[in-house]
Amino acid sequence: MSTAPEPEPRTPKPALVFDDPLDQQSSDDTDRGWGERTEGNGAADLKRFLDEKPPHHL
Repeated sequence: MSTAPEPEPRTPKPALVFDDPLDQQSSDDTDRGWGERTEGNGAADLKRFLDEKPPHHL
């Protein structure tokens, strides 16, 4: 008498979500999403300003 192997359980497919996507905060809605640095002090801010200043702003 041979027994057939049990089928492996399938993972269910994700359900469709009909929520309003505009109700959720995206990464662009935060300072971190725009590449802003939340830590720092006055000296770090000045260094960043000088590093990122366009060449025509002397």
